Amino acid sequence: MKFKRPTIPLYIIAALLFGLKTYFVYRFMFDIELDNSMQELILFINPFVSAFLIFAISVWFNKRSRQMKFIRYTALIGSFVVFANLVFYRQFTDFITIPQLFMGSNMADLGSSILTLIMPYDILFFADAVLIWYLSKKQETKLSVAYPKSGKVFALAMSLALLAGNFFLAEMERPQLFTRAFDREYLVKNIGLFNYHVYDLVVHSKTESQRVFADGNEIPEIQEYINEHVKVTGKSNMFGAAEGKNVIFINAESLQQFVINNEVNGEEVTPFLNSLTEDEDTYYFENFYEQTGQGNTSDSEFLVENSLYPLSRGAVFFTHGGNEYHALPEIIKEEGYTSSVLHANNKSFWNRDGMYDSLEIDHFYDEVAYEITNENSVGWGLKDKPFFEQSIKYLQSMEQPFYTKFITLTNHFPFELDEEDKSIDPYDSNSNTLNNYFPTVRYMDEALEDFFEQLKDAGIYEDSIIIIMGDHIGISANHNRAMSMYLDQDEITPYDQVQLLRVPMFIHIPGDGNGKVMSEVTGQIDMKPTILSLLGIEAEDDLYFGNDVFSDKRKGYIALRNGDFISDDYVSTYGICYDRETGEPVEEDSEELDTNAEEGTQTGPVNACSPITEKVETELSYSDNLIYGDLFRFIDFGDKETVK
Repeated sequence: MKFKRPTIPLYIIAALLFGLKTYFVYRFMFDIELDNSMQELILFINPFVSAFLIFAISVWFNKRSRQMKFIRYTALIGSFVVFANLVFYRQFTDFITIPQLFMGSNMADLGSSILTLIMPYDILFFADAVLIWYLSKKQETKLSVAYPKSGKVFALAMSLALLAGNFFLAEMERPQLFTRAFDREYLVKNIGLFNYHVYDLVVHSKTESQRVFADGNEIPEIQEYINEHVKVTGKSNMFGAAEGKNVIFINAESLQQFVINNEVNGEEVTPFLNSLTEDEDTYYFENFYEQTGQGNTSDSEFLVENSLYPLSRGAVFFTHGGNEYHALPEIIKEEGYTSSVLHANNKSFWNRDGMYDSLEIDHFYDEVAYEITNENSVGWGLKDKPFFEQSIKYLQSMEQPFYTKFITLTNHFPFELDEEDKSIDPYDSNSNTLNNYFPTVRYMDEALEDFFEQLKDAGIYEDSIIIIMGDHIGISANHNRAMSMYLDQDEITPYDQVQLLRVPMFIHIPGDGNGKVMSEVTGQIDMKPTILSLLGIEAEDDLYFGNDVFSDKRKGYIALRNGDFISDDYVSTYGICYDRETGEPVEEDSEELDTNAEEGTQTGPVNACSPITEKVETELSYSDNLIYGDLFRFIDFGDKETVK
């Protein structure tokens, strides 16, 4: 008697192939930190759990053709989801969120950058989808299933049981996992990419409903926290140091602190900015951190204008561009200032034309205001040198005093530059991105030096203060091997990664004479209160989370959007507390952990960073509430004690 060899159903084959591919991407394409064998196990099983859950839905289709159609299209769509996240991760070391899918107007401008991130071998990521498509067409009869209802229920129950097991292990490994929704790597590592996207959809729906149910009752609690833990009493010694002066703010695209006073191939990378660090009229902040999220440059703008944190998902400029705010341009308008932004790019990019109205910025000089040709543009558009040259006439026409922001373009990924504009040679490493970064940084440095001279020639320099700030990092963690080579380190540790978030910040006040290098821990969220203080403007009843960088009563820490932080003494990242000066981990206080655990007030490890961690999470939550609930609409800023 012959026994018929059993045939494995296509949905199981598809789940195994898709799970294996997804695990390969997790393990070798994403830079996911694994600290122990349990994390490795969870990372291995979660793609198979997700794949089985999705493909098992096919058994509920009674017709073979519909069953096969569901499997092949699911495999194809799933492959595109993995691929899209992979390409996105290569640039941002992050995962796509639902709000970013609504940022379609940015896609046209991102074209060249996206093409740079796609590799020839990426086509192999669709190999399993092609095989599944072929099998579903040629082996439909053999590979389809016709389960009775009990069999279908069993397949569903098995899927849910596996999912529950995955979540149970994840919760064991990372207690309160879902309370850290802003940390996408934790979610993907523990529940998988597809379950993360489902969770992201749920969170998106929840946050979108916050505005509908908000009534302003949340404001007193937020105000009380800010008054007690954020705002400082008294004025810094720099209060009014630039009273009545113009403010020229330069968002220096992708400029990171590691190039300052550093060399490549024996050449200074930023000779002009280096000279400013020693200039008697310049305050240079060497421990100034970028705090952006997925909104990149737009997030840095949001931080500067509002002293609120960006959102953990998407860009505020897109998701909440229609909110009411009490931004810097609105406040200084009451003191006679006009405001403007100069940026030689499409006005709709990052929804700037809409958001600038909400921020009450008076004028926006976009690409239409500039003469852009093939000769004077590269990469993302108009080169920095002609950008500043063409902008002088607009400054000269502005009513003074003015607050104006310049957003540069040339030093933007993928860091393209014409040969005739290169003053230094590229670096030599395995990363073309890092290699090409240095010539574009030098070009921007030269453009800034020229701009200072143009301001002097135009008679604007003496009546202005000039602030130069790096908007966000340009070299992501995907290039750590090359970065460690440049910095002459064995590796880039999590502590080092946080330190690479430092961006240059210069405050240049002509005639001040007291400039110096400032070592205090500061960040982009501090810019609004700092500028107000320099201009001698008090906004005591405003809602913000930063401090004047010149105040000696600062709160002493800078929060990052993912919940990490840098304080005067510590760096907290990946759940590890480091000594900020030495970079060495700080040991947990086991005695304090036991005591707190008995009292039920602390569920995780206690160390020197724990008290600040609680404050950071509170600040991020309150800032999110202000944005998601559009709470500023309930405040009458003519009488800031009044809630509408």
